[in-house]
Amino acid sequence: MDPSPARPLPQPTLASGPFWASGADGVLRITQCGSCGRLFHPPLPSCPTCRSAEVALTAVSGRATVVAVTVTHQAWQPAFPPPYAVAIVAIEEDDRARLTTNVVGVDPAEVRIGMRVRVRFEQHEEVWLPLFEPDEVTEREQGPGPIPPVRDVTPALRRITAGGRADRFENRVALTGVGQSRSGRRLMVDPLSLTVEACRRAVADAGLDFDDIDGLSTYPGPSPNVGMTEGGVTAVSEALGLTPVWVNGAAETPGQAGSIITAMLAVASGLCRHVLCFRTMWEASLASMQRSGAWHTTTSRATGIQEWRLPFGAGSAAQWIGMHASNYLHRYGVGREALGAIAVNARAGASRNPEAIYRDPITMDDYLSARMVSTPFGLYDCDVPADGAVAVIVSAIDAVPDLRSTPVLVEAVGTQILERVSWDQDTLSHMPQARGPAAHLWTRTDLTPDDVDLALLYDGFTFNALTWIEALGFCGLGEATDFLAGGKTIALDGTLPLNPHGGQLSAGRLHGYGFVREAMLQLRSEAHGRQVADANVAVVTNGGGIPSGAMLLRRA
Repeated sequence: MDPSPARPLPQPTLASGPFWASGADGVLRITQCGSCGRLFHPPLPSCPTCRSAEVALTAVSGRATVVAVTVTHQAWQPAFPPPYAVAIVAIEEDDRARLTTNVVGVDPAEVRIGMRVRVRFEQHEEVWLPLFEPDEVTEREQGPGPIPPVRDVTPALRRITAGGRADRFENRVALTGVGQSRSGRRLMVDPLSLTVEACRRAVADAGLDFDDIDGLSTYPGPSPNVGMTEGGVTAVSEALGLTPVWVNGAAETPGQAGSIITAMLAVASGLCRHVLCFRTMWEASLASMQRSGAWHTTTSRATGIQEWRLPFGAGSAAQWIGMHASNYLHRYGVGREALGAIAVNARAGASRNPEAIYRDPITMDDYLSARMVSTPFGLYDCDVPADGAVAVIVSAIDAVPDLRSTPVLVEAVGTQILERVSWDQDTLSHMPQARGPAAHLWTRTDLTPDDVDLALLYDGFTFNALTWIEALGFCGLGEATDFLAGGKTIALDGTLPLNPHGGQLSAGRLHGYGFVREAMLQLRSEAHGRQVADANVAVVTNGGGIPSGAMLLRRA
């Protein structure tokens, strides 16, 4: 009989190796600051609170509290037959130190927020994985464990003076062209071909020639996640025969559209006059090739952020964000209705969009009865993997009169990081990395949420969009259920139309750039069949969990 599939193992590094080996004696050890006493995880060379370099692994009790949980029903990894529970647990001695792990020894459906647990190590070769099991004795004596409060992120918010707003770099740029390639499920088209197609359309839309393009900017550039890139600026420059004076291709930007913000800075500085920005996805075709064996994948140990997740079967963003959604629902005592309203509204928008992948309307009953993927997310909470490319032209404002297109002006951007760039060590109540850029956005403009006519909010999952709605101040934290009013508020004729094109939930995952394109079409009154009346100001967001970004765009 074949042995059971093995858990993916972490690749211990010079920094993390001692942690993965420290459970050999059954004792959990967490990095502690010798100056301020703080416990933190993963290991870092200095304390994130006081910045002291006096840090070392320290033995702790091994007791913790479940502060977020998702029960996975999707078979993602052979070693983890569903259902199984992935949880974030907060260490008893300092709830700022948390581990993503598995809760074992109990029916996954019984794992709950507030459950007290204790560590149980499992050895795999030289690695000791910290799993957790219910600590019934402690819970019987002390009751459920505490849930970390929502942290105020605003004290570190950077503001510009009212007088300084007149000299913002945003005033020196405009979005002058936009184009989208063919898009759909499993197109089986070379991704670079899709990119070139979108770039040709964007350049033509702006009324430019390729010889006018003097900059290239993309997200994420060459990447190990091959389904999320066409090869970066090198591939596109070669394919189009360009001679740019400046290029940018990186994953660590303010969200996927951070590459557009970076292009704005290059143009505003005078380095470039017309930057071609592009984003390409071909995950659907790649997955098809992998299933058929046409694309060969190699198995290796988990590195980077996956070092702390993949060994516990938490390889999907549905699980990472699902845990935050579970904390939100528990903390605010609400059900899935707000998430459902976002999903139903997305499909209503897609029904008006001939480019959308899924256009058949759904009801709240359809939403609630759909199969679960990773609690609290069901099928309609998750966006649709797609193939396609979008390109956007950022131009100098003084070049606009010479162009034939209708420009879209940039009112403000929001980019500040106010939370730890982590999926589990800071914000639990909302998707991480949304509250910082959202708060920063409003410091760079005199406009307020009341001035926004429509919202193009990143919806990799329904909870992403819900988080952005609250973070941007359209309602208070925990108030989205009442604010959405079953979807009336975010409908095409509502007070805050949301993703009129169907978003990524129904139109397809074009990974951030699709929202910029829709905002441009709406502000140019070119969103045929789904046009928001009197659309003058649009807010666009992208990202979450990674550094994220927000833009406030307006009609010229």
